[in-house]
Amino acid sequence: MSRFGMYAKFTAQSGKRDALVEILLEGADSSQSMKDCELYIINISDTEPDTVWVTEVWSNAEAHKASLTREETKMAIQRAMPLIAGVETIKMRPLGGKGL
Repeated sequence: MSRFGMYAKFTAQSGKRDALVEILLEGADSSQSMKDCELYIINISDTEPDTVWVTEVWSNAEAHKASLTREETKMAIQRAMPLIAGVETIKMRPLGGKGL
């Protein structure tokens, strides 16, 4: 089975980026215990004050899908939704490189 990766661009409601980042960082901490999560990085843009990028790599697409059914994840999504103005995602298939 091949790895699953995703870039997600979150556009926060004006002035709400830092609150959104805190929730996403909690998710990054939570991902430490999930063996199928190989990479989960939160990035902010120096040029777009309301933009947050999340970089994810999972052992497979099913593992990513399963992570979204965890109660902790559902609660975090619920808390984050009012802070989000928009989301764009790019799904990919990581092949290798430093860090993988």
